[in-house]
Amino acid sequence: MSYSVGQVAGFAGVTVRTLHHYDEIGLLAPGGRSHAGHRRYDDTDLDRLQQILFYRELGFPLEEVAALLDDPEADPRAHLRRQHELLTARIEKLQKMAAAVEHAMEARTMGINLTPEEKFEVFGDKDPEEHAQEAERRWGGTETYAESQRRAAGYTKDDWKRMKAEVASWSERYDALMEAGERPDGEPAMDMAEEHRLHITKWFYTCTYEIHQGLGDMYVGDERFKEFYDSRRPGTAEHLRDAIVANATRHFAEA
Repeated sequence: MSYSVGQVAGFAGVTVRTLHHYDEIGLLAPGGRSHAGHRRYDDTDLDRLQQILFYRELGFPLEEVAALLDDPEADPRAHLRRQHELLTARIEKLQKMAAAVEHAMEARTMGINLTPEEKFEVFGDKDPEEHAQEAERRWGGTETYAESQRRAAGYTKDDWKRMKAEVASWSERYDALMEAGERPDGEPAMDMAEEHRLHITKWFYTCTYEIHQGLGDMYVGDERFKEFYDSRRPGTAEHLRDAIVANATRHFAEA
C-alpha cells in the first residue's frame, strides 16, 4: 500500500511543502515513485514521519532528529520509550503550570496574596521569564490564562468593588444556606455552586465544570482558601466542594 504526498499530508496534519522539504534534506525520502515520478509513501515511511513529528513536537531541531533516527544502533522501540518519557515529563510540567494559573486567578478573585515563592515555584530552578518566552514560542500560552489577563487588565477600581460586593453577597447567602441545614447535594446548594461558577466565568475566564471541580478540591486542600471560606462558618470549604461536585454531576446528567 502506498500513498501520495497529498494523502500523507492529510494524514499527518502537515503541509505538502513540509514533506517536500523533508525529502530535499534527506530526512524523509519516500519509498517509491509513481510512473509519472510523483512521490509515493509506504507504511515504513509513515512510521518514520510519525517519529519525526514526535521529536519535532518535543522541540528537537531537524538535524538532531535526523541523527537520532539514522543512528544504526538505535532500536525503534527505544525511540518510542524515550519520546514517551519526554512527553510524560512535559505533560506533568504543563499540568502543574495549569494548576498554578488557576490558583493565581482564584487567589486574585478572593483577595488572597501569594508569596513570591508560591508565584514562581512551578518554574522550579528555571528563570520564569525565560520559561514564559519558551512557552510562548512553543505553545502560545493558554487561552484560559490569556482570557483572565485580558479581562483583569481592563478592570477599573469600581469593577473590582462590584466584584467584591458580589462575592460578599454570595458568601452571606451561602452562610444562610448552611445555617438552614441545606445538604450540599440539594437544589439550593447546587444552585449556589452554579452561581459561584458563573461568577468566575463572568469576571475572569470560562470556568468549565471540570475546572470548577478542580477549584473545589483546592478550596479544601489549600489552607489559605480553606481559611477564607471557613472564616464565616467552619466546614464551608468542604460543603462548597461537595456542592460543586453535585452541581457538575447534575449538569452532566442533564446534558
